[in-house]
Amino acid sequence: MENLSFKDLTLSDEVQRAIVDMGFEEATPIQSQSIPYILEGNDLIGQAQTGTGKTCAFGIPAVEKIDPQIDSIQVLVLCPTRELAIQSCEELRNVLKYKDGIRILPVYGGQPIDRQIMALKKRPQIIIGTPGRVMDHMRRRTLKLEALKMIVLDEADEMLNMGFREDIDTILEKVPEDRQTILFSATMPKEILELTKKYQKDPVHIKIAHKELTVPSIEQYYLEVKESAKLEVLSRLIDTNDIKLSLVFCNTKKRVDELTASLQSRGFSAEALHGDMRQEHRDKVMSLFRKGNFDILIATDVAARGIDVDDVEAVFNYDLPNDEEYYVHRIGRTGRAGRTGKAFTFISGREMYKLRDIQRYTKSTIVPMKPPSLNEVEEKKMLNILKTLKENLKDESISKFVSHIERFIDTINNESEEQGENFVTSLDIAAALLKMYGEQSGNLPSEVNEIDNAVEPGSSKDMVRLFINIGSESKIQPKHIIESLVASTGLPGKLVGAIDIFDRYSFVEVPKDFAPEVMKSMKNYTIKGKRINIEKSNARKKSGRGSSFNRSTPPNRRSPKKSK
Repeated sequence: MENLSFKDLTLSDEVQRAIVDMGFEEATPIQSQSIPYILEGNDLIGQAQTGTGKTCAFGIPAVEKIDPQIDSIQVLVLCPTRELAIQSCEELRNVLKYKDGIRILPVYGGQPIDRQIMALKKRPQIIIGTPGRVMDHMRRRTLKLEALKMIVLDEADEMLNMGFREDIDTILEKVPEDRQTILFSATMPKEILELTKKYQKDPVHIKIAHKELTVPSIEQYYLEVKESAKLEVLSRLIDTNDIKLSLVFCNTKKRVDELTASLQSRGFSAEALHGDMRQEHRDKVMSLFRKGNFDILIATDVAARGIDVDDVEAVFNYDLPNDEEYYVHRIGRTGRAGRTGKAFTFISGREMYKLRDIQRYTKSTIVPMKPPSLNEVEEKKMLNILKTLKENLKDESISKFVSHIERFIDTINNESEEQGENFVTSLDIAAALLKMYGEQSGNLPSEVNEIDNAVEPGSSKDMVRLFINIGSESKIQPKHIIESLVASTGLPGKLVGAIDIFDRYSFVEVPKDFAPEVMKSMKNYTIKGKRINIEKSNARKKSGRGSSFNRSTPPNRRSPKKSK
C-alpha cells in the first residue's frame, strides 16, 4: 500500500493546518493504514517499531474525536516512561494547535503529585501518563474516567517488560466497556495477545514490516545547537569543509524558503526545492544543481525524492527528520558512486532522544562535534585566498605591477625615515594587501556572530575527562596523547578535547560515547616507553603543579598547560 498524503485523509481543517505547520506532507506507513480505521471507531493493534510515526497515528484521530464542549477525560494514553509521555504530549499539542477548547496533560512519576492534581482541576480531555501514576490518581479519585472514549497502550510490550501488567489490567477493567482500545507494540509476545483477546473487540491488526535500515559508509556527525545559532553554524561548516555541492534538509516549506533567503543574503549560492513550487520550476532548479550552477540545495523530504546527483559532498539535517527512514534517505544522497561523504545533523533540547533511536535502528554511530570556531573559519578562508594567490603568481602579466610596489615602498620608507618610523618591507605590503582583499571580498569577515555561547546548554556533558598517570617529566606532549588515542581506539583525532599536562600526570577530554572503549583499549598501553593507567578523573580538581583544567576549551584548541 502506498503512503497517503494527509490531504487525502478525512481530517478537520484545523488539524490539516497543524500538520502543515509540523512539516508533514505524506503520512508514514503506520499512519496511512491506522488513521482511517481509528477514525471509523475500530479497535486496533498496530505493530510497528519506535520512530515510525506511531504517536501521530493514534494522536491525530484521538484529537479529532474529542468534543471540546465536554470537560471530562475522553482519551487516555498509557506509556512506559516519563520521557515518552512528555514527548507524546508535545507532539499532540502540535496536532491540536488550532483546536480551541482542548486541553492535554501528562502525568508521570518523579513530578510532585499535588502539582498534577491542581492541573487536573482544569479539566483536561486528554491524559498521557505512565501506568503507575495513572493508577495513583485513580485511587485518589483525582482521575475520573467515566466519560472515556478511547484508551491507547503505546509501546505495550515495553510496559509489560517493565512489570506494568497488573496496573494495565486494573486500568482496563475500570474504564467504560464501550470505549475504543488502541494498542501499539513492536513485538507480539504471548502476554500482548492475551491483552488483545481480553480487552479488544474484533481489532484490526496492522503490521508494518521493519526494514533493515542501513546507512552508507559516510562520516556522520551531530551538533547540539540552539535554534538561534543554526544559521551561523551551518555557514561555518560549509566554509571550513571545502564543500562544493551540498543538500540541506528542513522539515517545512516555510523553513526552506527562510533558510534559502538567509544563506543568499550571506553570499552563498543557494536555491530552494519544495512542494509549493511549480513542477517546471522544480525541474529547472534540479537541472541547475546537477550542472553545478549553484552550490547548496535546500529541500523538504518529499520534494527531494528522486534527487540523483553523484557529486553531493555533504548533507545537512538542519531539522532532525520526523522518521528514522527519512534520515537514511537524506544522508544517502551523499557518498555515492564510491565517493566519500559527510552528514551533519543539528539537534537541540530533547531531540537527543530521537537521535538515539536513529542510531539504534540504523546500527550506526553518529559522532558528536562542536561548531567550527571563528579562528578556524578565518584560517580556512585565508588558505583559500593564498591558494588563489599562488595560482596568480604563475601569471606573467604580474611583472608590470612590480615597479609600482617598488616605487610605493621607496616613497613610504622615505616618509618613515623623515618621521623616525620603522621601514616597511615587501612582506608588510603583501600582508596589508591580503587583509584588504579579504575584507573587501568578504573572505575575511571583519565581524562575525560569535556562537561560543549558542551551543545547547549541557553539551559539555558529552565529553568525559580522563586521568593519565604520565606528565611533562616524561617529555609528554599533546601530540603523543592524541596519537595514542587514535592508534589504540580509532577515535578521530579532531574529536579529542582539551588536554592538560602536569608534571606527573595529564588530563584529556574525549566524547562520552568513546570513553569506555578508550579506557579499555588503553589499559596498560605504553606511551614514551612508560606503561600508563587511564581512568575517569575525580570531579574535584587534582592538586599538583601546573595550571588548572579549563572545561570550556573547545576540542580544536589544545594548549598544554606546562608546570611552572
